Amino acid sequence: MVVEEAPTTQRAPAKGRILETANELFYEDGIRNVGVDRIISASAVTKATFYKHYRAKDNLIVEYISARHVTVRESIEAMMASAETPEEALHLFVADIAAEIARPGFRGCPFINAAAEFPDADHPVRRIVTDHREWYVDTLALMLRNMGHPVPGDAADELLLARDGALAGGYAGDSVAATAALGRITSRVLAEASPAKLA
Repeated sequence: MVVEEAPTTQRAPAKGRILETANELFYEDGIRNVGVDRIISASAVTKATFYKHYRAKDNLIVEYISARHVTVRESIEAMMASAETPEEALHLFVADIAAEIARPGFRGCPFINAAAEFPDADHPVRRIVTDHREWYVDTLALMLRNMGHPVPGDAADELLLARDGALAGGYAGDSVAATAALGRITSRVLAEASPAKLA
């Protein structure tokens, strides 16, 4: 269940600052490690303003993870629209992950991080994470189907797990090795879609 949110341009300036601050602090330090008082101070709003817009930290957490999903969805949809072929879109997908891993302040996948902090599968945060991952697999499967992959659903699952591994390995281990491994898996998936290209 993805929570609907108003577009950024319609969000009150104070509410926008609160969400932007939470977006940075939750990702950098962990959702449960960041308290309301810290968010209020860092976003330069009053306690009354915070509770007017969010009423409770849980509401802000749900909007944070929902906004992350919207950002990723819009980015990948734009990437797919800009690519001339599904193969190019897949290469852009891998390049975007590599750039994310190399970005200063990278802390792994925010959705996996959030799931680790909320183990209850029925929690709203976990439901948003589940929806996000289902959307991700469906999007990759569509991309693979468009390039003629014989089993696009299975290949999409492999790519998502390879992405998960690259993000985790890129943060906790060797970022170059993690990115290279993702590239190898992607090349294999592409070869499965177009075996004639191996000749």
